[in-house]
Amino acid sequence: MPAELKSTSHGQTMVLTLSNPEHRNALGPEIYAAGVEALSVAESSADVRSVVITGEGSTFCAGGNLQRLQGSRALPSNVPAQSVESLHNWIESIRTFPKPVIAAVEGAAAGAGFSLALACDLMVAARNAVFVMAYTNIALSPDGGASWSLTRALPRQLVAELLMLGERISPERLHALGLVNRLSDAGQALADALAIAERLNNRAPNALASVKELINDAAETNLTQQLGSERDHFVKNLYHANAGIGIDAFLNKTTPRYD
Repeated sequence: MPAELKSTSHGQTMVLTLSNPEHRNALGPEIYAAGVEALSVAESSADVRSVVITGEGSTFCAGGNLQRLQGSRALPSNVPAQSVESLHNWIESIRTFPKPVIAAVEGAAAGAGFSLALACDLMVAARNAVFVMAYTNIALSPDGGASWSLTRALPRQLVAELLMLGERISPERLHALGLVNRLSDAGQALADALAIAERLNNRAPNALASVKELINDAAETNLTQQLGSERDHFVKNLYHANAGIGIDAFLNKTTPRYD
């Protein structure tokens, strides 16, 4: 069966499921393109307020397809370069997507699968999940933004350990380090991710979009620039209709329903 990215709806949450069971949900160009397209559609749809990315069956994602990578070594270098660029387009689209994206991880998240989970805004991991930056185990270096994501979240020495030694790291340790938001029982990661998504769906989309943009920009700006951005977002959201809905609901002790 060919690799594919399945899209389903759970209320106002779009669930994107990596499906390549023959190769433990390994990634490939067809999945990257489908991921970019799915997020483009979701961005313009008022019916979608959040996205969950998960894997089919008991594995999140084994990373790249090694048979395909081996075959790529006989091709001109622009061929694998274009494939990596396609992956990076999807990673970047997740980061810049103005709605929350949650990774629901069961089983292995290896190589680019780990990178994909790190690109999401929140991560739910089953206690039986296994995370590994396996690149140097096969004499490769990371892709999918792994070096960027990890360096911004962890001390340099720990990033070097993960990327150079290629050893497994448990979801419990990642939770303690702040990279995993919630630990789930085996088989419950998707359900728990959907529960978080539902909580986010009940919040004002414009406010969440501002939060994501501010978080994305914070590492590249100084305090004065970030304060200016916070001011501009705050004022923009204050004059949005949802602020009136939210403030009135709080004052009247009712449940807000945001547009």
